[in-house]
Amino acid sequence: MRRDALPALLGCLIGAVAAVASSNASAYEPPSGTFTVQADDGVKLSYYAFGNGDNPVVFVHGWMVSGRVWDKMLGGFDTTGLRIIVPDLRGTGESDKPATGYTLQRYADDIMTIVRNEHIGRFTLVGHSMGGQLVQLLATEHPGRVIGIAALAPVPASGVSLPPEAIGLFRYSGGNRDMQSIILDLASPGLDPVDKQALLDDAATISPECILESFDAWTAGGFADQLDRIRAGTIVVGAADDIFLPADVLRSMVVEPIRGARFAYLPGAGHYVQVELPDQTSAVLQGFFAGLPLHVD
Repeated sequence: MRRDALPALLGCLIGAVAAVASSNASAYEPPSGTFTVQADDGVKLSYYAFGNGDNPVVFVHGWMVSGRVWDKMLGGFDTTGLRIIVPDLRGTGESDKPATGYTLQRYADDIMTIVRNEHIGRFTLVGHSMGGQLVQLLATEHPGRVIGIAALAPVPASGVSLPPEAIGLFRYSGGNRDMQSIILDLASPGLDPVDKQALLDDAATISPECILESFDAWTAGGFADQLDRIRAGTIVVGAADDIFLPADVLRSMVVEPIRGARFAYLPGAGHYVQVELPDQTSAVLQGFFAGLPLHVD
């Protein structure tokens, strides 16, 4: 080989290696499946994730259910451009069930532990009920990272007041299928019987300690004075037959305090809007995602 040909050959080899490396990097897809990560207090947190898009969306469930509450809607969800992440909050689903520690702040910290495990920068949050309250809290604490929040039938940041008989029913319903059945009938009177049984089966896996302490946490709220910190695009979704969180309550206690928040109203559903109207709820969310900026102010 001529000496003057060696540099050219080395250049070709380096270019080929770089091309292969670039190809491998662009072909990388985040894994799908169920994952676990440990919180700073040793509690194992479980979540499932799928989709390989550049826009992460974390779906946060509410009280008395696990991440399975999103299954019916997400089964037909268009994940183009999205990375879907669905935690089981501590005390629910496949996550550990410690004897205590079910506070809003602990839940928010757990969600951020999962976000770090996914190596996420900026992200969008979708939350239902207590999960809708949690996404508000997270948006106040991480205004530079949360691009958007979609709150479905959310508990207000101030919490809610319930009559004494309802407090007893809710607070001590852990492990009692009959009491939980009454709660679902009140919350979503038109719930399909098959969907109701699935929710009850899910509720049966949740520890009574979690039911009681998390109920105390979401009814107390306590961060309404922080909502002006939210910079994320926000949509609040209410349902016609939700007696616990009707439209006027959501407008005055959630929509109005958040800068630029929009309100969507879905007739024909109760509190579990993503279970009762999965296609309509999905359409609202997809439209909301499409309009989000790539950064927050």
